[in-house]
Amino acid sequence: MTTVKFTAMKDGDKDDYEFLTAHEIDYAAKTGDRLLDALVQLDEGLSGYKITRLGHSLQAATRAWRDGADTDWIACALLHDIGDIYAPYNHDEYAASILKPFVREQCTWVVEKHGDFQRLYYAHHLGGNRHARERFAGHAYFDDCDQFCERWDQSSFDPDYETLPIEFFRPFVLEVFARKAYDAAVIRAGERVPLIDPETAKTRTGASA
Repeated sequence: MTTVKFTAMKDGDKDDYEFLTAHEIDYAAKTGDRLLDALVQLDEGLSGYKITRLGHSLQAATRAWRDGADTDWIACALLHDIGDIYAPYNHDEYAASILKPFVREQCTWVVEKHGDFQRLYYAHHLGGNRHARERFAGHAYFDDCDQFCERWDQSSFDPDYETLPIEFFRPFVLEVFARKAYDAAVIRAGERVPLIDPETAKTRTGASA
């Protein structure tokens, strides 16, 4: 069997759908690799900054790694702007949708809302509301998003910062996307994990790929 028998889904049978499921599982297993390939396309995207969008993503992930962040935070720092390629007006929601089945709820929320939190740094210069984040005041993950943006996002446009290469982060991304989708033990709804782990950070300081 190389293709299903049907031309309309309502006509499929058990064999057809078992065949498709096996193909879908195999395809999904390569999601991490495809995302890493797509991330490189950020170099062809929006310009005007002192570094490329790929450089920004790598720098954010490098800062997260040097802060002692765990795998979920590192993967999210790396991929938080992946939506810039196909969804420039809601890139944060796009990225969060990709990550949602495979990382903590905490991290998904931060990626989804980071666009509003980033407005603090620039919106007032353009006549916008720099305090858009305040509509989330009191949320359990509010402070996490604040720190994500302050430490890893808004600060990661420095061409002189020593940034780790994309291959360094490949194992983190592949680990995340090899997980069982929507596993409660991964999603850990309502739990918070600090962005910064000082003890781990000490072991990583000055490390290079």
